[in-house]
Amino acid sequence: MLVSDHQAVAEQHAIIGNTAALDTADYRRTDHPDTRWFPGSLGLFIHWGISSVNETGDLSWGMMLQPPGSRGRALTRYGVMSVQQNLTPNEYWQQADSFNPDRFDPRKWLTAAKQAGISYAVLTTKHHDGYTLWPSRASAFGVQSHLPGRDFVRDFIAACRELDIKVGLYYSPPDWFFARERMTFGKTVDDAGNEVKVGMDHQPIDAAALPSEDDQDFERRWNAQVKGHLYELLTDYGKIDLLWFDGSSKQAVTLAELRRLQPGILFNPRGLGYGDYDTPECAFPAKRPAGWWEYCHIWNDGAWGYLNHEIYKPTGWMLGEWAKTRAWAGTFLVNVGPDAHGELPAVAYARLADLARWNATLGFTLTKDVSPGPWPERCNVPVTIRGSTWYLHLVFDWDEAAVIVKGVRTPRSVRYLREGSSTELTWTMSGSDLRIPIRKAARGVLLDIVEVDFGEQLPTV
Repeated sequence: MLVSDHQAVAEQHAIIGNTAALDTADYRRTDHPDTRWFPGSLGLFIHWGISSVNETGDLSWGMMLQPPGSRGRALTRYGVMSVQQNLTPNEYWQQADSFNPDRFDPRKWLTAAKQAGISYAVLTTKHHDGYTLWPSRASAFGVQSHLPGRDFVRDFIAACRELDIKVGLYYSPPDWFFARERMTFGKTVDDAGNEVKVGMDHQPIDAAALPSEDDQDFERRWNAQVKGHLYELLTDYGKIDLLWFDGSSKQAVTLAELRRLQPGILFNPRGLGYGDYDTPECAFPAKRPAGWWEYCHIWNDGAWGYLNHEIYKPTGWMLGEWAKTRAWAGTFLVNVGPDAHGELPAVAYARLADLARWNATLGFTLTKDVSPGPWPERCNVPVTIRGSTWYLHLVFDWDEAAVIVKGVRTPRSVRYLREGSSTELTWTMSGSDLRIPIRKAARGVLLDIVEVDFGEQLPTV
């Protein structure tokens, strides 16, 4: 990005009112038995909507003039050109007229995901652009207005249940279509060099002349819409396992109301101001989160939604991010973006096939039954532990000459694990520090593991 991922995410969250508190005086994480599946899971995020028609801009943010994190023309970290061309809001919403997915088959997406080890999936039911993927009775803009008879949310949920994948629904309370007469869509500089806000055709406007956002009638109608949407999503489709808020719901609903509808559901903290798990996005956290947490990131490089270049980050990158997450006892949610036909690009299936192949031989190092290890305080690569065996993960961007593990006893064996093979490694002890040289030429393109077996003895000094 032209600005850092972390900075772009922070700017976007400020615009939509995201908050990140987990514990308040009135709330603690749910202990409902139906939520115990979550810690340590691997999930698939699916960002999809009308932005896929034009294929050059992201969901919702593609209507903003110079949105946070706008790439324009820039080399990504993988050396490929990523291009986003933002539409005006009016042009963006006109995509709804051409959005008619003729090859929508969520079972195909999720079958590949299931084979790759995915255990839950989260679909964008409504992004900030206001277009609903289900026929809402609470608002006018969505499949109910443009594709009568279609219900993409219902089909997605049915495919999840058929494949025994936990159901997650993304929902954004902010609605820029609903609020279009009251908001601005980025900024520009006029001929005099002054910064000015722009409107629905990216024309300069006097933002001070817009209606107030806190107008009581507007707030009442917006609250009613948000509450109506949530009641539909949590009552019309049976059991929902997770609700992924993305933006403040203000005073539209309370947690108690939503818990009555779905007692065994998980909520993130972005809508209500508190929730069951933290949600760091697109940048690995600087310190180990407390409690349950989920790290989400974009596998399709350049945007959350579909872009016509179909560039995906390497599978080795994805495995490295997952390994770091598991080393800190987290859950990883990786994103893909279907096109306007409702299909995932071939590269997405190729990446999922890579993941399935790796999981078949080395996935046991990242499963739910492993414990987090002492990384980075005592090891220079992410660590997971099962019993007296430590798994040291040579992640995508690690580029040192040796793995160092501090404060341990002499191991019984040290092996190098790649897909379908294992090799004994040489190692040395210096006091209580274990040093394992690694030849760069021996590393694979996905994620290799150094397995250290300490036998029956306790590994730590």
